[in-house]
Amino acid sequence: MTPIPEIQSLLKEEMTIFETKFKDAVKSQVPLLDRIMHYIIRRKGKQVRPMFVFLSAKMFEPVNDSTYRAAALVELLHTATLVHDDVVDEAYKRRGFFSINALWKNKIAVLVGDYLLSKGLLLSLENNDFEILKILSRAVKQMSEGELLQIEKSRTLNLNEDIYFEIIKNKTASLLASSCSAGTWSVTQNTAYAEQMRLFGECAGIAFQIKDDLFDYGNADVGKPTGNDIKEKKLTLPLIHTLNKVNSTRKKELIYILKNKHKNKSDIRFVLDEVKAAGGLDYASEKMNLYRDQALAILNQCPQNEYTQGLIQLVKFTTERKY
Repeated sequence: MTPIPEIQSLLKEEMTIFETKFKDAVKSQVPLLDRIMHYIIRRKGKQVRPMFVFLSAKMFEPVNDSTYRAAALVELLHTATLVHDDVVDEAYKRRGFFSINALWKNKIAVLVGDYLLSKGLLLSLENNDFEILKILSRAVKQMSEGELLQIEKSRTLNLNEDIYFEIIKNKTASLLASSCSAGTWSVTQNTAYAEQMRLFGECAGIAFQIKDDLFDYGNADVGKPTGNDIKEKKLTLPLIHTLNKVNSTRKKELIYILKNKHKNKSDIRFVLDEVKAAGGLDYASEKMNLYRDQALAILNQCPQNEYTQGLIQLVKFTTERKY
């Protein structure tokens, strides 16, 4: 499932120009780096975040050069964090392709991530996009905090749902929120509008992450094996709900598996089945739809045009996607 054709047609010109600008943005004088950048560009994902940048801008005004730089900055930061995440997670595949660290080892992968971050910073600074840089820098800070909080809580198996939402708000939703805020700012320079769209992106981003959690309990090919979050001791919403709902004996049994047997296939299957039986998937789906509806309610207060409809469709895509 790719982003729906209506959105692609709405942004056909912008995405074509963006492709060229992004390629230019990652060029270097180092042949090894250029080979890696070429590999990254060839295996890039759906580019949902740049789409949020452009739609958020076009809902208010036509895009400008600042909008393109905001979209490039978002994609540079997103790509950098993915490269670093693969090192942290010791992941050797992403989206069906070998990761940078799998092909070029950890040291080069870390330096590539640093390079992408620096290119993003310079892109903004050299064009005086200070407010947009501030918006996106906050997201990078939040993403790091969210990742570290998740690592800390996974060690203690913290079962607090509020902590879960704090983690995903920072780790996942912050970049989507900043994408919408930066896109809006690039054409309006209006703080209130930018904040309104930040909140919209945050709700959409939280719904997006809950959808990702749900994939861990299905059989679809989503780029990660079923039960992978359990193997990594990540506390997803369906699992947290289950642990807080089952009786104390079953809870102890599940926690023991998560702490000590989280890589055993039969034990992982047992946990997955328990989550389904306890209604964890239904509960998470309800929460996802709640945040989706909050995002859509914010859009109802915005200018109503074809780009607003594009954002509505993109939000629905993030919660209805098959991978």
